[in-house]
Amino acid sequence: MSLNDYRFRSLWSVSATAARVFDALVDLTRYPQWWPDIRSVTRVDENTAEVVCRSVLPYALTFRLHRAEEDPDSGRMRVDVTGDLEGYVQGVVSEHEAAGVVLAISQRVVVTKPLLRFLAPVARPLFRVNHALMMRRGQRGFRAYLTA
Repeated sequence: MSLNDYRFRSLWSVSATAARVFDALVDLTRYPQWWPDIRSVTRVDENTAEVVCRSVLPYALTFRLHRAEEDPDSGRMRVDVTGDLEGYVQGVVSEHEAAGVVLAISQRVVVTKPLLRFLAPVARPLFRVNHALMMRRGQRGFRAYLTA
């Protein structure tokens, strides 16, 4: 695995129905309403959106998300990512007796943004922390959005 290849996994427990969680998850245009690190989402076509995000570190990432899978019956969704990141993000929404609804998010991306590729040998640990903080704020915002 190269210094620019990242794999992440997050588990978000949410107090809402699985259907509500899934619907909010696939509604990309509303992400800036609940996720402070998602600065903008622009719909390109029915299956593609351009996203600009920025977390704690002073750089923004611009990438396109293209719908690859969206199955509300199984609670599975997947988007392919192109731009400053290349790869995919997938989510699985499931109900668990003890935890309520759980959203499992898996990401596998390669950084293509030249500055970040250059900095990876020394900054990779910071990039991982930056991502963790972004996901934490995303979970907090998602929970608040679903209960509003």
